[in-house]
Order: sequence, then structure tokens, then C-alpha cells
Amino acid sequence: MSAAPGLTRVLTRYADGRSELSLDPDLRVFVADLVRPYGLPLREDLLAEGVGHAYEELAAGLLTEALGPDEPADVLIQAFDSPDVRPGAPTSLALSRSCAGTPTALALCDQGTAGAFAALRAALAYQRTGVARRAVVVLAEQTTLHHLPPEPVTLPDRHCAVVLVCETLPGEELTVRQDSGEVVGTAESVAEEVRRQAKALGEEAAVLLAAGLDVPGLDVPGLDVPGPDVVRVPAGQPFTGLWSALAERLPGWRAERRPVLLADFDPRLGVLSTLTLRAGPPS
Repeated sequence: MSAAPGLTRVLTRYADGRSELSLDPDLRVFVADLVRPYGLPLREDLLAEGVGHAYEELAAGLLTEALGPDEPADVLIQAFDSPDVRPGAPTSLALSRSCAGTPTALALCDQGTAGAFAALRAALAYQRTGVARRAVVVLAEQTTLHHLPPEPVTLPDRHCAVVLVCETLPGEELTVRQDSGEVVGTAESVAEEVRRQAKALGEEAAVLLAAGLDVPGLDVPGLDVPGPDVVRVPAGQPFTGLWSALAERLPGWRAERRPVLLADFDPRLGVLSTLTLRAGPPS
């Protein structure tokens, strides 16, 4: 049986409180330097109060839980949308020291919710070219923005980190797609593409839709995808919510041998991102 890159583990962790770094006076200096050319005001109240969480603190323990000391990672990709409370630090490099091996460390940002899928695409590319046997993707978001944005943005309700481990699995098919342009030019075309991919997986598919993604008719009884297998992620965690829901449900779906579809649409970028997962036969 042929082996291909697969998704072996998905773990998630929420956190409350703050990091002590949120009270570091250098944070104000750094953020002020970043926003000054754009004339954006600081949130002096938040800087004085000390709020926000460092991504290294959020994810380091989760990496240790996901990978044992005899499971070295070859590449680690950190992806985020909301900025770290320690924005000047190379967090991906720091996180690479929290797992076995000496993984190549990369960071990816400024791609909205599509960034998580882009990070997975990069991880799978490393594996398919033979550069990496085990690739790790770290997703993180924290609740605070220390300046007023030029336009409204959606921040998460809680600090959260997710770790996804990609390894070779016999018979598994893992595909990540990102479509833009005419394919997703209207809300109906987005919905139609999600319905098409769900139908291709068959009636046993489980479908996980990101918050705000409206796909009418997908879970109406009598259509191709049965209603009970469609899960809509609640709002509140724009970057990690979809993946936290996957961490919760994937073990059960694997046990039932269900193919899985994840879908998210970023309206700012006009990008529809999907992940399809077909498990191989039981070992």
C-alpha cells in the first residue's frame, strides 16, 4: 500500500490571563514605531493594563504534548493572523526548541484565515519533496491589538493555540486547496464549490464549516450529504476555531472511517480554502 503525507495529530489549548511580556515597556516602543508611519493611535489603556498573550507560551507546552522526545520534527511552520504580544521576536525559532530534532522554522502571516491552510500546504510540500518526514504546523491567536486598526477587525474571544502534526500514513489522502477569482466570485459560487467537494467525498462525509461560511442546502435531508454530519463552527475564534473543532472531532471521525471536508472563506482576500481527508483502510 502506498504511503502519503497525512494528518496524524491535532491538539488544541485555550488560555486565559496574560503574559508578563504584555507589561514590558519595550512593547509600547515597538508598537509605536510600527504604527507611526500610518498615523494609527496606540491603545494606551491596554498597554497600561497589560493584556495579551505570547505565542511561545501558548504553544510550547502543546508541542511537547504532541511530540515525544523520540519523534523529531523536520520542519515547523507557525501561522497567525492577529499579532503576537511579543511582535519583535522570532517565535517560530523559539518554538522549534520545544520539540525534538532541529526543525527548519518558518512563520507565515498576513493571509487572514487562509494562512492556516497555506501553512499546511507548505508543510505537505516539504514532505512530498522528501525534505521532511515529520512536519508540524502551529496556529495561534490572542485577544489583543495594542493599536486602533484602520478598519474594523475581528479578534478572538480567548487566547488559543493549535498544533497539527503531518506524517506519512499508508493509504491516506490529504489534500489542501485554495481557490480565488471566478471560482469564488460570488457567495453562491463559494457555496456551490463547497457542495461539489462534499458530494465528491460521498454520503459518509463529515463536513466542518468555519464560522460565517454559509452553504445553503448542505445539510437538508435528502441531499447528498446527510444533515447530522455537517458541523458549523461557532463564532469567537476566527483563526483557530475551525482547527480546534477538528481536534475535538477527528478521533471519532477516524474511528468511523469517515472522509472529512474542512472549508473556510476569507472575504477580505476572496480565497476559499478547503482540506479533504480520506483515511486509508484499517491497519
